[in-house]
Amino acid sequence: MKFKSEEPQRKVGWGKPERRITCAIAAVLLLILAGGAYLLLQHGSDRADVAYSGHGGTFKNTLAEMDTPDPSVMYKDGYYYMTFTHNGTDIMVMKSRTLDFRQAERKVVWYPPAETAYSANLWAPEIQYIRGSWYIYFAADDGNNENHRMYVLQGDSGDPLGEYTFKGQVADSTDKWAIDGLAMEVDGELYFVWSGWEGDVNAAQNTYIAPMSDPLTISGPRVLLSEPLLDWERAGGPPYINEGQSVLQHEGRTFIVYSGAGSWTPYYSLGLLALKPGGNPLEPVGWTKSEEPLLAMDEAAGVYGPGHNSFTVSPDGSEQWIVYHATSGEADGWNNRKARAQPVSWDDTGLPVFGKPLALSAALAVPAGTGVFRAEEAVRSGNRLEYPALPAAIDSNTPLLVHYVNPGGAAAEAAAAVNGGPPAVLQLPPTGEDEPGYAYLRLPFTAGKNTVSLELPEGSSAAIKAVEISRYEGEAQTLEGEAAAEDNPYASGGAAASLNGSGAALRFGNIQVPHSGTYTVSVSVLNASPGAKLEAAVNGGTRTAVTLEPQERNQPEFIQLELKLRSGGNEIILFDSEGSFGIDYMDIWQTSE
Repeated sequence: MKFKSEEPQRKVGWGKPERRITCAIAAVLLLILAGGAYLLLQHGSDRADVAYSGHGGTFKNTLAEMDTPDPSVMYKDGYYYMTFTHNGTDIMVMKSRTLDFRQAERKVVWYPPAETAYSANLWAPEIQYIRGSWYIYFAADDGNNENHRMYVLQGDSGDPLGEYTFKGQVADSTDKWAIDGLAMEVDGELYFVWSGWEGDVNAAQNTYIAPMSDPLTISGPRVLLSEPLLDWERAGGPPYINEGQSVLQHEGRTFIVYSGAGSWTPYYSLGLLALKPGGNPLEPVGWTKSEEPLLAMDEAAGVYGPGHNSFTVSPDGSEQWIVYHATSGEADGWNNRKARAQPVSWDDTGLPVFGKPLALSAALAVPAGTGVFRAEEAVRSGNRLEYPALPAAIDSNTPLLVHYVNPGGAAAEAAAAVNGGPPAVLQLPPTGEDEPGYAYLRLPFTAGKNTVSLELPEGSSAAIKAVEISRYEGEAQTLEGEAAAEDNPYASGGAAASLNGSGAALRFGNIQVPHSGTYTVSVSVLNASPGAKLEAAVNGGTRTAVTLEPQERNQPEFIQLELKLRSGGNEIILFDSEGSFGIDYMDIWQTSE
């Protein structure tokens, strides 16, 4: 098999302009002898190393290419899981290494039996892990909306994509219309929160809460927490709406974030109920309701009807993220609702801040720790670790960064292989007792899911801690000037960034490396026009131009740059100074510090 990154690669390097002239002359002479050309550029790489938590990068909404209304997302044991309203016919769960679900594993985990009270209109499933078991709460009816009630599935194993058992209705004593339910735990006590009617007429949907004796059973009367009485909640009605309740907890505080206004309108927005410190969740006076929505449509950003959200965390646990659905058209209604995400921040009073919904063109820094696949989440057999389901969009030699410790005082070796292929030897230089070390290699990944194995010799003092894939997709970056993301079935991820003329630029932000030093940056360039020139700059430094060679259609040219990067965040900008070309992706690795 021939891999794209095995194509001939041209190198362009950067060194320090402040070096003494004699050193610069010596370096140039060496490069001339080697048949290369070294370009000098340096900017701010001498600062001390900062804490490293992953290679970073950016992504763009939406989270999947298919409609994903009413998204429920959670992170556990190295994977994100999403369920959503899947045509109202069944319960689908998606599993992804990252918050981007475009390459996720997808499985319908439950089909309703025919001709029951819960055979039709399955809405807004909520996936939760509660007290050692997986649960999926969902609303369903018999084909008549007025018969919607809440039901629950319990997982038969620890696999969220495994089998589930239908456990029946989750009902309070009134047995009224109910949707959008989920469990909430506060101070060790369980509660059920949902959207329901006061009576049997579809006039308004209220927020209700009730105690639970276990994740399957409501054990007390329902309590009314909120009615849609605010002007913004009543937009598009009647009926007037409080629905899509979700739970957010932070520093001992508990919040219910709900959706108000008609879900069929662009006015659908997110409101907030905040439990007062020490308040009783079952007492309405213990909650404070915000007068204005926390997230609403933004015409300038082209975002309409942002609502029905859930919350999840970054892989390293340091950040909370909101996941919600929205549309791109004012008249879309219930069509084109796709999951989107952005980070949650907090104000001085301890309340959550979501900001404005972001345009689909906005490049967001990935959740902290994204792409760091930890040893605790690998399959271990003696000194051998296997990391399954590492994603690749195309066949290519792919950079792998290995985190390790090696306190033995001498270099260690690990055998590294992908998909059971021949092993490569990975050198692991010595580290301090608790000092992390980092080593790069490239392995021949195939399109789809890959399994990487790392094995240390018996008795080795070294230990593997994590692995990552340090690749950055062009279409996920900030596009400037005459630059655009274009679909391309031959490109990694099915798309690439197209740069068309002077002023076009591609801004790779949030590029993280573990140490300051010189790194190899390989850029996959597509179909450069004759005479095309690419310019590159690092962290605002001097631009340097590279002349590109025209290639056969959909055949990349790989340009290798030797760049000085600093530990922590970096920004690499690729400019189109002449002609036009596409940027598929950028890889980063280091052969020596």
